[in-house]
Amino acid sequence: MKLVNDIYNMYRDKLTGDEEDVTAIVMGLLHGQSKEELMQWIQEMQDTEIYQMLGLYLMEMLRVKMAEEGVGSVRPENTRQHRYH
Repeated sequence: MKLVNDIYNMYRDKLTGDEEDVTAIVMGLLHGQSKEELMQWIQEMQDTEIYQMLGLYLMEMLRVKMAEEGVGSVRPENTRQHRYH
């Protein structure tokens, strides 16, 4: 949570509460980062943070895949299909 707290504190005065804030901050932070730099962030995380990060990623990507395939009530127009890479 240290990384999230550090990021939040850095941008606290600029946040308006819109989801676009989060997207802009994350995209800005990831832009230009090397794999080695990203791995360093992960190395500094606690195990529970890594599980949570991977869990959120897998859930979102499975939602996108289900929407693309038309499985269940999830449809492409009902899901956000952001690709951050």
